[in-house]
This record gives sequence, C-alpha cells and structure tokens, in this order.
Amino acid sequence: MSGSSPAPRLPVIDVAVVGSFMMDLVAAAPRRPEPGETLRGTSFDEHLGGKGFNQAVAAARIGARTAMVGRLGDDRYGEEFLSFLDHAGINRDHVAVQALAGTGIGLPVVLPDGSNSIIIVPRANDAFTVQDVVAAGQLIRRSRVVLAQLELPLEPTLEALQIGCDGRAITVLNPAPYHEDVAQFAGRVDIVVPNQLEAERMTGLDCSGPGALGAAEYLAREFAARAAVITLGDLGAVAAIRRQSGAIDTVSIPAHVVDAVDTVGAGDAFCGALAAQLALGRDVPSAVSMANAAAALTTTRRGSAASTPTIGETEAFIGQLLRNSLAPGT
Repeated sequence: MSGSSPAPRLPVIDVAVVGSFMMDLVAAAPRRPEPGETLRGTSFDEHLGGKGFNQAVAAARIGARTAMVGRLGDDRYGEEFLSFLDHAGINRDHVAVQALAGTGIGLPVVLPDGSNSIIIVPRANDAFTVQDVVAAGQLIRRSRVVLAQLELPLEPTLEALQIGCDGRAITVLNPAPYHEDVAQFAGRVDIVVPNQLEAERMTGLDCSGPGALGAAEYLAREFAARAAVITLGDLGAVAAIRRQSGAIDTVSIPAHVVDAVDTVGAGDAFCGALAAQLALGRDVPSAVSMANAAAALTTTRRGSAASTPTIGETEAFIGQLLRNSLAPGT
C-alpha cells in the first residue's frame, strides 16, 4: 500500500447558484420621474443584491447547503459580498474577483406601494466565462439543484445548466431579465420560473388573468422537462407540472395578504426557497407553497437579500395563516 493520504471527501451541495452580484443603490420616491425631470426622493439605502446572490441567500436561509458561482469586482462592494457569504455559510470557492471591473450595480426605484423598477449595470458579472463554469464543474455536478438566471452572459449560463443536467441535478432557470434568446435553454431546464412579463414574452400569451395557467402549461410542454411556475406578484403563482405519462396538471397558488413595503427581491426569495425545497426532497406543489410564503414575507421588509426570511420564520408564517383560516368567523 502507498502511504499517500486518501482524497478529501467533497461536501454535498444542495443548491448551486450560478448567478450575479449587484450592489443595490435604492432610492425611494413618490413616483417615477418624467423624462428630463429631477425628482426629489424620500430615502436612500445600499443593499447587497443581484438575482443570483439574493437567490443563494434565500436558499441558504430555507435550510439548503448552498454554493455561489460568479464574479465580483476588486472593490469595497466585492469585499462586503465575500464577508456576507462567509457569515451566511455559503460556499464561495468559485466566486472569482475581477481586477479590471467593479462589482455589479443595481439602481432600484421603489414607490410608496412597494413596487419597483430597476436598472442594472453588470460590470464584473459580464466578465463571467465558460472557463469559470468549467472550473466549478465538479461542484456543479455534485449539486442536487442548479439554479441560474439571465443576469450573467448566456453562454456560461447554458454551460452550467448542461453540466447540471449531465450530473442529474434538478436544473432551475429564472429567465430574468428576459432575453430574446431564452429559447436556447429549452432541453437543459427541468423547471422554469418566469414572472408574468417574462412568461408573456416567452409564450405570447396574456398572463394577467386565467391565461397564466395556459402559459404555464405551454412552458411545461414546450420548454421545461418537469414544470413551469409563473409568479404573479399580488395574484400569487400558477404552476404546470408534467407527470411521467406526459400529462400536465395545473394548479393556482393564491397570494398571501401582507403589508408590503418593498417588493425588491421577492421574486428572488421565491426562486431560492423553491430550489431549496426541491433539493430537500419536496415535490413541486409543496416547494411552490413554501416559496410563495417566503416571497410574501420578503415584501414586508426593506432590502434585497437581507430581507429574506429563514425557514423558521417562514414556517411560523405558514402556521399563523393556517390558524387564522381555522379561527371562528374567518
């Protein structure tokens, strides 16, 4: 026998998030400014964000062993992200630092009702390459769920989902922000999670009412191998789930009534919680229900990743909803 030490056992990853980092510079305002207008805002905050980062934090807080794959700038924002990942226990072995570009920036404007519009400037995120994905290939292959969005360049994102497929992970795509070449991802995605606008652009169908169920069914039949879940904001969500026979079941999940103060990050909380629940063995309807509750709680707090609830908070919220529904007179 040789005296060499055995190879170290690599930890199992529940959710590998291949995604973006954006420092959100958030302005609250009474309304959106008109072209050429200077409008006085009511508050300003800085929050760690980006769809990928937000979703990774959400997955970790819902109880999944989570890893992040992406790129940061060599600046103070990048240092803040790395510190947060370490504090949250999120694996960052494949988070690279880009010396020649700054960390990505998001510029949300939040209105009094909590709705928002966001401009993003990707910066270091745009330097993410297929080589970065190949370097993280072993981590991606040993993950139970691979979760991606469209804030990174398409080619490495496609590669990451293909590696996930090859490793028999559940691959989840949040097609945001919408990209006209999203059809390239068909065949590499088990579950697709667009919002109303993204679903309308992907299908050409009106998703503002009953048509959302038809759009979800279309996506489950033509795009995703297992299910399509469309998030509809204060209307909840709809899901279309493919059976092994090929038949498709559809379900509507109502929204929870909460006092929303900021919807930034709610969709990301939904995606991260969904991925975590899938990795932990939940079926799609159960995972969607948990994700729906996590997203609702997120809107009651300001900020992006920092507003994401823990599994304990989410379960307590669901329990309270159940008790309220059973109370006399409700």
